[in-house]
Amino acid sequence: MTDDQAAREQAVTDRVLASFDNAPSERYREVMRSLISHLHGFAREVRLTQEEWDAAIAFLTRVGHITDDRRQEFILLSDVLGLSMLTVGINAPASAGATESTVFGPFFVEDAPEIPLGGDIAQGAKGVPCYVEGTVRSTDGSPLPGARIDAWESDEDGFYDVQYEGEVTAGRGWLRAGENGEYRFWSVKPSAYGIPDDGPVGELLAAGGRGTMRPAHLHFKVTAPGHRTLITHVFVAGDKYLAEDVVFGVKDSLVAEFAEHDGGTAPDGSPRDGRWAHLRFDLTLAPMS
Repeated sequence: MTDDQAAREQAVTDRVLASFDNAPSERYREVMRSLISHLHGFAREVRLTQEEWDAAIAFLTRVGHITDDRRQEFILLSDVLGLSMLTVGINAPASAGATESTVFGPFFVEDAPEIPLGGDIAQGAKGVPCYVEGTVRSTDGSPLPGARIDAWESDEDGFYDVQYEGEVTAGRGWLRAGENGEYRFWSVKPSAYGIPDDGPVGELLAAGGRGTMRPAHLHFKVTAPGHRTLITHVFVAGDKYLAEDVVFGVKDSLVAEFAEHDGGTAPDGSPRDGRWAHLRFDLTLAPMS
């Protein structure tokens, strides 16, 4: 590339950067100028062709068209590019003693049903019944009574309720921790699953020769006054996809044993017939700094 060509290209970038000089928000100015610098730098580095640019616009258009209130393809795109986990790392840095965070995922919904302590979030979801319990604490060890715990997961076929036709609500719910920070509920043992690959994100993964699988996991979102919101998963120990999570969300501290039993009595005193599982996992929140 000639010096003259490089100068013409840099002049375009400089004009765009200067166009944000009068933005009232200093933070907005900082973010946009950095975005433009990196985006233009990327185009120059790879010598982006017009056909490639057109394909990228068409790809993002299709991501938008397939996104609705039950499917978030943009979050899925962020997840498989590792941007979601990078953002988690930036905004939820490791805090001594706190449960580690991971990706939010595209299947959270705001209007999940409230269940009582010890209730059932499965609500008909298929799978091996699983009793989940633990305590919500602050990093100093003090319990957090009244903390809100949202939980959601796929069924044994690897589908979330929002992936079924109709207004199905199953495998999700929220509850309040008890007076000693304790929580408990019934659900089903999570199963590994492939992320939706029938859209543009699936095409991106196929073009890259990448897999689509997520190891089995249970989602948690935990909130308590004066503490950082915790977004995390608990992964099933021994799952064969732990080392190749398509969204890069696995952390060793979040892998736990979902112990299986055959009949007997569950921790809540209920008699059980057939297989059932049990998970104990304490959730520790970091105080606001």
